Amino acid sequence: MKARTEAVFRFAAPLKAAMARFAFLSLVAASFALMLLGKAEVVVVERVRMALLDVLAPVFGVISQPAEAVAGAVGEVGQVVHVYQENRQLREQVARLEQWQEAARRLDTENQALRALLNFRAGPETRQVTGRVMGDSGGAFVRSILVAAGAEQGVAKGQAAMTGEGLVGRVSEVGERSARVLLITDLNSRIPVVIERSRERAVLAGDNTARPRLLYLSPDARLSPGDRVSTSGHGGALPPGLPIGVVAEVGERGVLIQPYADWARLDYVRLLDYGLTGILPSLPAPPPAKSSRK
Repeated sequence: MKARTEAVFRFAAPLKAAMARFAFLSLVAASFALMLLGKAEVVVVERVRMALLDVLAPVFGVISQPAEAVAGAVGEVGQVVHVYQENRQLREQVARLEQWQEAARRLDTENQALRALLNFRAGPETRQVTGRVMGDSGGAFVRSILVAAGAEQGVAKGQAAMTGEGLVGRVSEVGERSARVLLITDLNSRIPVVIERSRERAVLAGDNTARPRLLYLSPDARLSPGDRVSTSGHGGALPPGLPIGVVAEVGERGVLIQPYADWARLDYVRLLDYGLTGILPSLPAPPPAKSSRK
């Protein structure tokens, strides 16, 4: 067995050396032959090439799929990065727009409050001062507000405090740059009023609740919910015709009035000076007593 193997190697060694010697020449000859065949038989070469392409096309398709997948993944990663950057820019723009929106809402609220003040038309002889409500002294015993307008702006004690809806109270205290307004719902507030439909007269008295009540009505007065109530002008404290509210309830608790003013949204008030002297007019000083001689 060993001798046979050695004989095969001895026979194959010269053959291998001969093939290595003539391999290059064989390849050159084959290439030259293919070139001559391509020149001579173009149709045959074209058919062979197309047949090889048909055979190798699925192989090329399988080989190209990973490359396409990698290219698609790279493109998707680029899109994700672009979307992330765009999303960050949009978030910054949204934050800036929210700030502007908040500022616009504050300005719109202030604009609406100022426009609401124009719903009420005061007479041409009336002097008025518009002030912002700085604080609410609401409590168990006091219903008043503090307004950022005082004697420097022409505010005086007794002036009417109005909103665009109606009367809210009267000025009770005045400082140089601020004033305190006693609301119509305060326990110490008393305002002569009239029922517009029936012309019944009464006194609007606050009781520290959201709905003041009517006092001193005539026994035969007939009131209905929804009747409008306004100032009567008696006593010289306020002019007639200032709107106050409507009758909300007629029952065992008496006649309750729902004011037009919204206390929860009381941002600005107008302090109106009608030139009235007040409830009690100034009385002339009594003449000096004459001494009698006995």
